[in-house]
Amino acid sequence: MEPVMLQLWQRAFRRLHRTLILPKRFDSGCAEQAAVPASAPSCGRKPVLLVSRLYQPSNLRDVTQDSRLPGEMSCKSQRLMQQAGLIHPSSPGCYYYLPATIRSMEKLVRMIDQEMQGIGGQKLDMPSLCSADLWKTSERWDLMGKELFRLKDRHGADYCLGPTHEEAVTTLIAHQATLSYRQLPLLLYQITRKFRDEPKPKFGLLRGREFYMKDMYSFDVSEEAAHQTYESVCQAYTRLFARLGLRCVQVQADTGNIGGKLSHEFQLPADIGEDRLLVCGSCSFSANVETMSSDQSNCPQCKTGKLVESKGIEVGHTFYLGKKYSHIFKATFSNAQNKPAVAEMGCYGLGVTRILAAAVEVMSTEEGIRWPGLIAPYQVCVLPPKKGSKVDEATLLAEELVQALGETLPQLRGEVVLDDRTQMTIGKRLKDASKLGYPYVIVVGQGALEETPRFEVICQQTGETVFLSRDGLLDLLGRVETV
Repeated sequence: MEPVMLQLWQRAFRRLHRTLILPKRFDSGCAEQAAVPASAPSCGRKPVLLVSRLYQPSNLRDVTQDSRLPGEMSCKSQRLMQQAGLIHPSSPGCYYYLPATIRSMEKLVRMIDQEMQGIGGQKLDMPSLCSADLWKTSERWDLMGKELFRLKDRHGADYCLGPTHEEAVTTLIAHQATLSYRQLPLLLYQITRKFRDEPKPKFGLLRGREFYMKDMYSFDVSEEAAHQTYESVCQAYTRLFARLGLRCVQVQADTGNIGGKLSHEFQLPADIGEDRLLVCGSCSFSANVETMSSDQSNCPQCKTGKLVESKGIEVGHTFYLGKKYSHIFKATFSNAQNKPAVAEMGCYGLGVTRILAAAVEVMSTEEGIRWPGLIAPYQVCVLPPKKGSKVDEATLLAEELVQALGETLPQLRGEVVLDDRTQMTIGKRLKDASKLGYPYVIVVGQGALEETPRFEVICQQTGETVFLSRDGLLDLLGRVETV
């Protein structure tokens, strides 16, 4: 990597020397562009990602009560995400997801895809507009009550906007008359918008009426096989949260209106969590309070440990459904004896947008966002000096550094932004960078102009500031993981 970086840096100094000697009014074309890197890319070069050009309508100074919808409760993640221009309220429980949030969400989706496909999951997409006939067949049309968004088409037929897709996916499988036991387990999943008519939307993306969710449905030949699939999905969830650096607790849970025989929630401990959890200090037992008797204080598993109550944000939920839906919709397969048999089912949800908000909630400070490293919208922000300062010439080196990092470290291509708002002081831009949560912030100042260039690097996840040479910078950023 060193020869490439050295060549790029030597090119930067040649450009800097040429710019300082020749007034830009006597140059044209590429030479003029080279003198103003923050406003235009040089000829034949990939454009630099500039903070001033990113559509992120942030209000990093304040988010007042007026910026929230009437009656809506707020929390840290909602305040920080609105300040940073990540989300913008549309109507109660509905938000615009702005470009930086989409970048983060797409990274999270890639991670989910990796884990789900790693256990044999196959991705599909099902209609959000669901026929009432299916829901009436499962008897959930009335059971769901006001939680369903219901509507009629021009012919008077009833539909709902799907909050979940057990009926739809089981009908899909039932239509396949040739499904063999050799094709099972079959794991089908989607990542789509879901809809739920929350009576009181609150806490930004943590409890909304429109949200993104991953929902997977499994079909197995037997109860034993279904439990094995159930366990493999739970393990995949555990791996996902470990990769994100989030401490997640798997707790026993009620099956609710989904139904089934077994259920677990995946909870992120948090003070604003709406779920009450009981956790044993002596063994691995944990459960949602809903599943326990109100006066129980001793652990039902080890018998000796005391149960301690805490709060959590539900970010995932798994259900072993048995034949609840497959029997109703006649989702069958041909068994080893070539006889029709009803499939055993499971369903498994992950709140995609809720994971984003919950991660911001539990990892951030009161003043700035801290992301799980793998899903930060951008990994690195480079700060050139203030325009007109004594080290103004280092601005060219800052642009060259952005180019060099992308060319030298392939995993950082498209992950490095240049804060070209050089009318602002370094101090103000550092505060903005802290609030926006870039994992790494590089200040290009006087040290970059020395014979042995040095860079100030702020590692925002740890709060550590270090001064590194070119090689040290490459070594640090070369270890950054991306998806």
